[in-house]
Amino acid sequence: MIEFKFTAEKLNGQLISGTLSAKSVSEGKRKIYRLADKNQLKVKNIEKKSSYLYRVRRGKEKAISGEQKAYSKKEVEEALTRLGFRVLSVNKKLFEFNFKPPTTEIVTFVKISAELLEQKLPYSEILTLLINDTQNKTLKETLREINNELKKGADSEVTFLKYQGVFGKFTAYMLGLAAKSGNMTEIYKATAKFLERTQEFKKSLRSALITPAITLLVLFAAVLFYVAYIFPETAKLFVKFDIPLPPMTKFTLKMSDFLSDNTILVCLLFIIPPVLFWQIARSKKGGYILSKYMLKIPMVGSLIHKTLIEVFCRVFYTLYSGSAESIEPIRIAAEAVGNKYFEERIKNVAIPLMVKKGTGITEAFAASGVFTETFLSRLHSGEETGTIKNTALQIANYYESETVYKLKNLVEMVQVFIAMIIMIVMILLTLVSSETATIHPKSPGMAASTYIERTIA
Repeated sequence: MIEFKFTAEKLNGQLISGTLSAKSVSEGKRKIYRLADKNQLKVKNIEKKSSYLYRVRRGKEKAISGEQKAYSKKEVEEALTRLGFRVLSVNKKLFEFNFKPPTTEIVTFVKISAELLEQKLPYSEILTLLINDTQNKTLKETLREINNELKKGADSEVTFLKYQGVFGKFTAYMLGLAAKSGNMTEIYKATAKFLERTQEFKKSLRSALITPAITLLVLFAAVLFYVAYIFPETAKLFVKFDIPLPPMTKFTLKMSDFLSDNTILVCLLFIIPPVLFWQIARSKKGGYILSKYMLKIPMVGSLIHKTLIEVFCRVFYTLYSGSAESIEPIRIAAEAVGNKYFEERIKNVAIPLMVKKGTGITEAFAASGVFTETFLSRLHSGEETGTIKNTALQIANYYESETVYKLKNLVEMVQVFIAMIIMIVMILLTLVSSETATIHPKSPGMAASTYIERTIA
């Protein structure tokens, strides 16, 4: 998130200032001007928080260098002067590359925080320890800024949400909520578990789908290269001497000619579908449709579906405190699953039924159409006995055990399938090569006369 500071003038000439955050410069400016129009203000100045490199000296000590984020060069100079430094130089950083930290770094931060909170260590001390030990530059700087803002009395939820570009929207929300909930340790432990499970599932899904897809793509490209460029160099020698070709060699040579004559078309067939798919997936409607039909993919769809329910249950268990306060945990849990279809059905079907018609939680979830019969049956029992919170945790643990076991089997099955395809392709290439080796002219004299005739012609 990018931070902005703006100065505006009221109708009576009074100047006021404020700050806000946005994902981009254009979005930030739109927010500021929208706010100004709503409150009848005239925007005088907009400043974006940037990084500044400084070099300072205190007395006769050795000069030191550092980096500080601020809205202007003047702001940095004034802050350093107040600390007793003599400013030698302050320059705006020309290029800022703040890459999102790896998920493992975020998980480590949350897990260690949970463990130290369990030991009753003050949160400010925890942040100080982690700032000193964190290696990732982006995460280190983010934690430092969060620590500074919390020390100034800033709202923890607002502070963490400013850095959702670093932590992710759900993680930032949970960490911000933790300080205000009175159950900080439990929320940090649940968030760490959520991040670990999400990371583990993505890794398993990558092993089951993405890695095999890349392997097949590389194999297909290698076969195309062999057929289009390597094989013709040998096979066309036989055509030159008018030697009859065996069936497989003849077919492969025709394929080679087709690929050579339609190179642009073949390249477009490789490039356009993935790009088109990516653009559709990024759109709101396309993402919704993709999220819906992702759950119907044979074998994999069921695992994805159950993992979404597991994540939903874990978040719901962490936040749920009673039937009178169940709507907000349901909404947050729906957002946490990361599936647009799943989220939309809960927000637009289940929650309205509960709020407007007073429908029970089990009946409302059944109407959404995104929960399994097993989930609904167990939830109904929990609703009748007043143990919904514990039931949610039981369902989450059950689906975790099931999906971990089935994903492992799926990965092994896919690996065997890929190995078989590679073996079949290698056998076919070997057969074509072997068939080529058996080709020979009808007689040496005929081959020589044919060559002389073609040379004279």
